[in-house]
Amino acid sequence: MSKTEHFGLDFETFARLIDNMHDEVIIYDNNYRLLYVNKACERHYGFTQEEMVGVPFWEIVEKYAAWNNPALPAVYEHKHPIKQEQQTYLGLNVLTIAVPILDDQGEIEYVVLSIRDDFHKGQIPSLSELKEVRPTRQETRPEDMIYHSKAMEDVVKAARKVGDLCAPCLLLGESGCGKSLLAKFIHSNSKRSDKPFVMVNCAAIPDQLFESELFGHVKGAFSGATHARGGLFAKAKGGTLFLDEISELPLPLQAKLLHAVQEMEYRPVGSSQTVKADVRILAASNRNLSRMAEDGAFRQDLFFRLNVFDITIPPLRDRPDDLMPLLYYFLNHYGKKHGKGKHISPEAQSILMQHAWPGNVRELAHLVERLVVTAESETITVDHLPTTLYKNTPSTPTAVNHGSLDDTLAEVERKLILEAKALHGSSRQVAKALGISQTRASRLIRKYTSTSESE
Repeated sequence: MSKTEHFGLDFETFARLIDNMHDEVIIYDNNYRLLYVNKACERHYGFTQEEMVGVPFWEIVEKYAAWNNPALPAVYEHKHPIKQEQQTYLGLNVLTIAVPILDDQGEIEYVVLSIRDDFHKGQIPSLSELKEVRPTRQETRPEDMIYHSKAMEDVVKAARKVGDLCAPCLLLGESGCGKSLLAKFIHSNSKRSDKPFVMVNCAAIPDQLFESELFGHVKGAFSGATHARGGLFAKAKGGTLFLDEISELPLPLQAKLLHAVQEMEYRPVGSSQTVKADVRILAASNRNLSRMAEDGAFRQDLFFRLNVFDITIPPLRDRPDDLMPLLYYFLNHYGKKHGKGKHISPEAQSILMQHAWPGNVRELAHLVERLVVTAESETITVDHLPTTLYKNTPSTPTAVNHGSLDDTLAEVERKLILEAKALHGSSRQVAKALGISQTRASRLIRKYTSTSESE
């Protein structure tokens, strides 16, 4: 008889209880292999249990940067319980307590980690108190860049490659997909990171003030110029100048910008002297600049000068793997901001997964903040979602008009999985077609294939 059976609990019941703990529980073997994690991992990292179990520890640290300052290596080294304050890449401050389980020979057999959202002091020594601990590998997850998808991983790799270059780079993508954030990431990963990052919204500068705003002016240059003033090029000296919404700049102003970008020099309004422009130029647009240049709506010479390198951020609807980690990131962020910790029901998550997100990440962020503020209960349910979300969510012919919501969603999921399996064959292709992980696809195929065969 097992210990759980002795206390009147079977293993499935015991695991269900652990899954519903607020604290995250992780179990490793004696060599960095993750054996178990409970459902709190979704709140902390945006990964499901199925996606995390079996992933090598260093891949979690380096590729996903789930948290900084990992405690596990020190536990293996010292064979002693350790506590460590950390931050998950979804923005939660957590306290990790790692406890080694030793065998009869005093060697580590397992390591159990308890990770909670609140910091509580105790008698267990922190990692920083063990002076002889060797530094671990550096995290590589860019700050505030939340993603799980291969598409965004490729975007970040491209951004790293252009980070130290001096040539201009054009960032493209739909409104709200994160171009400004990517520009800041490129700057922070460049040799200019200790210098200013200056963002210019080209659509917001009045035509008559454009030259003065960008290039500055000397005293007496025009009525009201009672003293000399440096422009945004001067403010960004040594750093990065980010020209957002460059496509909204009128053609006459594009000509004035071209000389500064091409020759890297400019002349303040009213001055007879040119000034060298020591800046890295980044530009962004949510429109097709190439087509605009062909149609004469954007200067071709300026387009070619800005488009030395280009990076396109895919819309959120084309990278569904990023939705859940972003959702949990914003739940954590706005929960902390407004002092309202919230969870979201599986049914509500399912509705959000079907939404097309025309406003991309910005739309998701605004929706989550609204839900955090307006939902009175701790759990955000389908009833809390705005009706506009349903109108923008594609309906499915497999939906039924009777029965519980859980049964309806399960039936929709079953039909989608079986149809995708019949069409694509392998779990890898099913995962690709439905925008889910291969692990999840395999699990669902097994679940619904066995159910179908038994019917």
